[in-house]
Amino acid sequence: MQAQNDSTRILRVAAWIWIGYLIAMLMMDVVLYTPFAQQAITQNPPLQQDIPGQQLPPLGNPQLQPQGARFWPVFLFYAANGAVAFIFLLFTYWKWPQDQLGGAFYPLLVLMISATPIIINTLIVPRFPQGPLSNAEGMALRQLPVLFVALALVAWEYQLPHVIFFSVATTALELGLIAFSVINSQSVYVFIFIAIIRTITFVATGIFLNLLVTRLREQQESLRQANANLSHYASTLEQLTVSRERNRLARELHDTLAHSLTAISVSLETAKAYFDIEPKKAQEFLDKSLEATRTGVDETRRALKALRSSTLEDMGLGPAIRQAAESAASRFHLDLELVLPNPMPSLSPDVEQTLYRIAQEAIENITHHSRANKFTIRLESNGHTTLTIRDNGIGFDMRSKEPTGHFGLIGMRERAELAGGKLKIESEKGKGTKVVLTI
Repeated sequence: MQAQNDSTRILRVAAWIWIGYLIAMLMMDVVLYTPFAQQAITQNPPLQQDIPGQQLPPLGNPQLQPQGARFWPVFLFYAANGAVAFIFLLFTYWKWPQDQLGGAFYPLLVLMISATPIIINTLIVPRFPQGPLSNAEGMALRQLPVLFVALALVAWEYQLPHVIFFSVATTALELGLIAFSVINSQSVYVFIFIAIIRTITFVATGIFLNLLVTRLREQQESLRQANANLSHYASTLEQLTVSRERNRLARELHDTLAHSLTAISVSLETAKAYFDIEPKKAQEFLDKSLEATRTGVDETRRALKALRSSTLEDMGLGPAIRQAAESAASRFHLDLELVLPNPMPSLSPDVEQTLYRIAQEAIENITHHSRANKFTIRLESNGHTTLTIRDNGIGFDMRSKEPTGHFGLIGMRERAELAGGKLKIESEKGKGTKVVLTI
């Protein structure tokens, strides 16, 4: 459907070019056939060549001929060309003939714009009054621009063999019409020479146009394919994002609510066991259960709040990272070294989201698993944006299989790759862990 619309639009452009060319030619002929121009031509006649189908006019004063009789071929030329060009333009805007003709619509209009100037030029132009464009060369010049437009139409819609066929067929049609005209041998040679030059020119130009159109369509197809791949990628990215957020939610709930409920359950079971034996001990476990309940509620609220992106959207990347780091340091009594650029670099929302989420995940790993008492966060931007998070915790063995539970390293790597970045993790038992994200 899109290709059909493109073809119709290019036909409309061709129609307007044809009509515009006829208007320009009419203005030029009006100037050429003014009395002043005719007097100049009579005083300095060009080298005339015999015109096919036309007996040379008798010598004498052309002013003795009736004015209407002298110029009726000019009127007929523009009337015939204009009528066909108007029908051509009408067809490009009229839906009915396009639906009725179907696949024959485009070649029919190409035939109209190709054959019309050749037929009208061959039959009418030789009968023009004496002028610079009424000879063999003038005939070729009058039809050449319209035939170039027709050549472009063929190159747009069809393959290279069709372009070559068009170039040869137009020449064959013109020479065939000339063959039925009265013409001497000298004029035949002139027309054959012009036809050969035009055919070679059309073939060369047609090849070039066809290559351009082919390349354009290949690029359009490549863009369509890229757009389809991008849509698929966006859909996949959305699904992966949802999946990662679900996994993150599961980890947050496991590390907060599940741990708290487990501790409460153990404390209550112990309190139940001591209730009849040692009530005072049971009371201690009940107190511990209440404290664990309060802590679990606070941690759950904090985790649910952290899952929302409103902090990043409301505060910006720097303040959001600062708030997450200072909150964790305050809750778990950790020393914090925070280095953020001022002003913050201008980053896309996706990159900011990736930096914030990875920083948030790394901070959670530090507070829940590293047993560290100090951590450092450094954000730098120098051509690339680099986020470095280091702690002095227990670390882990990098040579062993990468842990996938609480640490969430796989999710962090996925986020980095989807944002076009690279995540590097360095760790050693007893020497802490270093996470470096470069985008």
